[in-house]
Amino acid sequence: MNPLAGIGRMALGVMTETGRISLFARVALLQGLTPRYYIRQIALQFFRIGYTSLPVVALTAFFTGGALALQIYLGSSRFNAESLVASIVALGITRELGPVLAGLMVSGRVGASIAAELGTMRVTEQIDALVTLSTNPQKYLVGPRLLAAVISLPLLVGIGDTIGIFGGYIVGTRSLGFNEYAYLKNTADFLHTSDVTSGLIKAAVFGFIIALMGCYHGFNSKGGAQGVGRATTNAVVSSAILILAANFLLTSLLFGD
Repeated sequence: MNPLAGIGRMALGVMTETGRISLFARVALLQGLTPRYYIRQIALQFFRIGYTSLPVVALTAFFTGGALALQIYLGSSRFNAESLVASIVALGITRELGPVLAGLMVSGRVGASIAAELGTMRVTEQIDALVTLSTNPQKYLVGPRLLAAVISLPLLVGIGDTIGIFGGYIVGTRSLGFNEYAYLKNTADFLHTSDVTSGLIKAAVFGFIIALMGCYHGFNSKGGAQGVGRATTNAVVSSAILILAANFLLTSLLFGD
């Protein structure tokens, strides 16, 4: 067996799948951004993606903020720089951990749900039935999910950032002995508007990735229940990888020299 042939087949497979996803995203954007708009579907997806994900994102942010405060305190105490704990927690949450962790949590919860729902509709021919009823499935099923995810993720991350900083504040003032006023002042002094907006921009991109991967894998599901299972797994895995890759690229663009 020639190993180079295997590498070549793998590369061709990756490029083919990338092309298919790009074409799917192009059609989904064109259909989603042009009339007719299904307002009821958009509101329903906004509720499912945004509102129902809030407890998961809030708990993740709170405990991450607390753990981050503990770790930074342990590290900064070696250099007598404990006063930097509040500012580094705020920067770490708003710039990186808030959007990335929220994206990963929502991809596991919502991306899988979208892929399973659309996959089941595909294998039971409900999507074909929409076509026979003169309803564009891209516009009716994919567009509302993309729009709702792009709007919901920045809102979730904004709330998560606040709760994450609050988690660091609770640990800092209750466990590490920081003065409450000094902790809040250090947070406010070092946190800039660009730190928050950069995280929200990342969140919007992550929301698009989650909805796109869920819709793409669900829409192209085949093979019955096993195919739906594969689509769900592929949606979660591809979303997580693309979120981490997009985070690196966006960090380079937003904060690079």
